[in-house]
Amino acid sequence: MIKGLYETHIEVENLERSIDFYKNTLGLTQCHYEEARRIAFFWIGEAQSAMLGIWEKPVGQVAKRHFAFRCTPDDILQHSVQFLKDRNLKPYNFLKNGSDEPMVFAWMPAIAIYFNDPDGNSLEFIAILEGEAKPELGVVSYEQWMAQT
Repeated sequence: MIKGLYETHIEVENLERSIDFYKNTLGLTQCHYEEARRIAFFWIGEAQSAMLGIWEKPVGQVAKRHFAFRCTPDDILQHSVQFLKDRNLKPYNFLKNGSDEPMVFAWMPAIAIYFNDPDGNSLEFIAILEGEAKPELGVVSYEQWMAQT
């Protein structure tokens, strides 16, 4: 019955700042706004295929969350890091080698890069890679992944 994730919500301290971030920095399409409830909604990708809701909470009461945007492997490999840097966002990964390049979760396998929104929510660009999963590799650079395939 379940075929995918349609909607997720996060909390933010300043709704207008977050609307600006998700609309103008990331380029999502705002589809709804309710001043009284202090909430805004954005389409992710094609309209009506997936949605993000952002809810304003009082300062200090925001529970930080994580979610990932589905991308193509080429977009992550060729464009994601520069996309983030062009928008003054700091890309990061879990390689612990000082690199800001995408990494591969070999158990999926998927290539990903992380960044934060203005409230410290952990956001991710991720794409499933072709090929067989290799969980024994853990988290590796794309170059290490390609050397193992």
